[in-house]
Order: sequence, then C-alpha cells, then structure tokens
Amino acid sequence: MNSRRTFIKQVGLASAAALVLPSYACSAPKKIVGLQLYSLREQLPKDVRGVIAKVAEAGYKEVETYGYSAEGKFWGLAPKDFKTLLSDNGLTSPSGHYGMDKFIVENNQDELKSYIEAANIVGGEYIVVPYLNEAIRKSPDDYKKIAAKLNEASAICKASGLKLAYHNHNFEFDKYGEVTGYDILLKETDPQAVQFELDLYWVVRSGNDPAKLFEANPGRFPMWHVKDMDKADHTINTEVGSGTINFKDIYKHAKLAGLQHFIVEQENFSMDPFASIKQSADFIKKNII
Repeated sequence: MNSRRTFIKQVGLASAAALVLPSYACSAPKKIVGLQLYSLREQLPKDVRGVIAKVAEAGYKEVETYGYSAEGKFWGLAPKDFKTLLSDNGLTSPSGHYGMDKFIVENNQDELKSYIEAANIVGGEYIVVPYLNEAIRKSPDDYKKIAAKLNEASAICKASGLKLAYHNHNFEFDKYGEVTGYDILLKETDPQAVQFELDLYWVVRSGNDPAKLFEANPGRFPMWHVKDMDKADHTINTEVGSGTINFKDIYKHAKLAGLQHFIVEQENFSMDPFASIKQSADFIKKNII
C-alpha cells in the first residue's frame, strides 16, 4: 500500500512538473560524466593544456569551469582559445561557476555581461552562482533579496541565450525558525528561470535528503555535484563509490529532479588527483548511470 501510494504521489508530482516546467516532461538524464575543474585547481594554473588533456583521458566528456574573469580569463586562455582546447580534446563546457556577489550587492552588470560573453564563446548553457559571501546571507530577508537578484540575473542571462543556476553548500540549510535559506531561494525564484545545481555531498552532510528536495521541487535540479563523503571523516571527500553516500539510490530520482549533467567534484585527495578522477568516472559509468 505504501509503495502504491508513493507511486501515485510521484506520478502526480511529475504531471504537475510537466505543466510548470515543459522541458521536464521529456527530459532524460544524459549518460555523460562531467568534472568541475575546481577539483584540479592546484594543477590547472601550471599547465592548463596538459590538465585538460588528462581530464579527457580520464573518461570525461564535459567540464565545468570556475574562476573566470575578464583579466585572468580561463587560466590565461581567452574564451575562444579555451573553447578550441576543449574541442581538441573532445570536451564541452555546458556550465561554469562565476562569482556573483558584485551583481547581488552592487548590481554590477558589466561583470555579469563579461561572464555571459565568455560562456557564449565557450558554448556554455548555464551561468552558475557558486557561493555567497557570509556577510550577505545572515537573515531570511537577506535570502529574499538574493532571490530577487537571481531573478534579475536570470533575465539578463536569458536575453543572451543562457540560463542561471545556483550551487549550494551546507549553510543554505541553516534554519531560521522553521525555514531555511534554501527554502527561500526555491520559493522566491522563478521556477521557469532559475535552476539549481544540487551539491549532493553538502545536502547529505547538512542532514537533508536529496530525494525530498526533488519531490517538493520537481524538474529544478538539472545539474548535480557528485563527491563522496569519507567514511572516517565526514568533513573530507573521497572517490565516488568509496564513501558513505548511496549515489545509485539517489540517481533513481534523476528524472524527477530533471537531471541533465552529472558532475564530479572533489576538494581533497589521498591519491594522485588524476588517478582519483578516473576512479570516480569509472565507478559512475559502471555502477550508477
């Protein structure tokens, strides 16, 4: 009876999502593994061409960028040259992490437009907000203001053919009474315009269940960050499949979530980083997707 009731509930949620988010109705997760290049932040500045080649050799087909600026570019490469480097290695970059504090606080549209220009040259689909400075997220009202700015940024992105997404850590799940900052961001942003890149590690570490987020907000999570939780020390990452998070079970909800991009990220290593990212990619392709 419980399984039947759950099935009926999920069908109802899927139908509702199809009305609110038309793309959700026909979406199916891609069988492609991506890598957030922040994982290799120590290696990239020293040898961007060599690192990108090794990422491709490890079995990845997509990469997510981080840290772009008009001055520093993509580790010294202009967007056009970085695009060529990716293409030469059989890679694409559908998303990138771009610092948005200046837009949120100062309404700095010039910086945002520089991100949009770079993303379009590289062939991106998403501008992703990677982090919020602690000073601008201290109350529910702060999160409401942030949500309003995300709506504004999404309209600017849409005008240039891009989409906006928000990437979480665990601080968004801190409670203000009965509500969290993440609740506010989901509720106050336009579901047609602002999507979410769900970092599964941070969700689990904060004590929350990704499946419940998918059920409550179907179709709003087209990207997942996948990094496993070390069995002995939950504050550090380990290779996917070597830790405590049951990604295979979470992946059962991929269509409900609206998943399109499955992105590995690891912030610390106990082995050679290139061996590590290959181990994660191999495990995912064999056991999860």
